[in-house]
Amino acid sequence: MPPTESTATLSPHIREKRRRRRVEILHAALRAFGEKGYHATTLDHIAEQLGVRKTALYHYFPDKESILYACHHESLAEVRRHLKEAQEQHTTASDRLRHVIREHVRVMTDTLQGSPLAFEVPALSPEHQRKVVAARDRYERALRSIIAEGVRDGELRSVDPKVAVFVILGAINWIARWYRPEGSFDARELGTEFADYLVGGLTCRQPQ
Repeated sequence: MPPTESTATLSPHIREKRRRRRVEILHAALRAFGEKGYHATTLDHIAEQLGVRKTALYHYFPDKESILYACHHESLAEVRRHLKEAQEQHTTASDRLRHVIREHVRVMTDTLQGSPLAFEVPALSPEHQRKVVAARDRYERALRSIIAEGVRDGELRSVDPKVAVFVILGAINWIARWYRPEGSFDARELGTEFADYLVGGLTCRQPQ
């Protein structure tokens, strides 16, 4: 979120302190959403996670819906950063796809702590829904482009890129239904396993 006129004049130290506090609020909200579900969660529940009064949240967010949108916005920005990393660091389609899947799983398990945000888009205002859906569509198109390139190069099997991306994102989004941060799965290892399974299913097999 760009700095407002009031925050732009703050010192770097204060801006960083506010940024960290904002992240803490989002993480507290994700924990509350995970425990109670978005609709049953109140600002009081989020404040309790932080050990503060509800009024302290109003310095950062006007309401619960704006917190939900911020969670979506931040997570989508993070997967876009990983997409850019994949494009810069890897030369083959399969390696780029593996990188994106691994890091997307980490966003789901680490950044989002397994919160089922993907299923809460209808709770957003129409304007916020349009922005989230547009960002998701751009991300999906980028993934389809990677797969289409791999198919053209003969690196990946001849598949429909759109369907392949639906399968990949469906598998990743479903993590929210079973993953628990306190469980036995390691986020980094889980991302690697997902990349192995999902990319492995698309890779052309060498004849035996």
